[in-house]
Amino acid sequence: MAASDELEYLKSLVAQLNDKIAALETKAKGAVTGHRTPAQQLRTILIGPPGAGKGTQAPRIRDEFCVCHLATGDMLREQVTKKTKLGVEAKKIMDAAGTQQGMQERFRAGRLPRTVPQAEKLDAMLIARKEKLDSVVQLVIEDQLLISRITGRLIHAASGRTYHKEFNPPKKPMVDDETGEPLIQRSDDNVEALRKRLTVFHTQTGPVVDYYKAKGLWHPIDAAQSPSVVWDNLRKVFTSKP
Repeated sequence: MAASDELEYLKSLVAQLNDKIAALETKAKGAVTGHRTPAQQLRTILIGPPGAGKGTQAPRIRDEFCVCHLATGDMLREQVTKKTKLGVEAKKIMDAAGTQQGMQERFRAGRLPRTVPQAEKLDAMLIARKEKLDSVVQLVIEDQLLISRITGRLIHAASGRTYHKEFNPPKKPMVDDETGEPLIQRSDDNVEALRKRLTVFHTQTGPVVDYYKAKGLWHPIDAAQSPSVVWDNLRKVFTSKP
């Protein structure tokens, strides 16, 4: 190959490399700017009675949409287990079917609101931050099906992962699939306690749901379907453009 030809060949290689570098830099910039800022992240409230599947779906929402999942019911139960001062007081309410019965909504994902005044205060807080709710999703399911679900529910206390003796059993009886640690069945996962929790849930939920219906934010999802179908429907709500 003549020197001039070799020079042209090298120039061509350099040009191709420069083009490749430029394309990679553009792609990298797009990946960085593609991440949603806190102001752009998903803001949703997930409403559902105990056993509707919030504990199953919330971690998927967290992982898919990069939001924080704070389940206050799990936090309180941890305090009860540790027998802290807060845990002792919380157990009194839980034993009376007061705290655990309620909506465990996740707002980025925290547990609020439980009443219309709380919903109004949440709106005011968001306005002050120049943010707004994207959606309010209710997992809808018949009480009798919930009872059959919950009385067979098994929980990994550290992570909140849930299983079911019949519908979603662990690979090894009473053992968490991922850690090998023992599973537990909550003391209030019985028919009598559950009926009390459901009664309070329905009483509290109605006005809050009506509040968000009036704002056009409410989306009902049939929670009697399989978890994968429920997830597909949730994802459609979260990714649909207003």
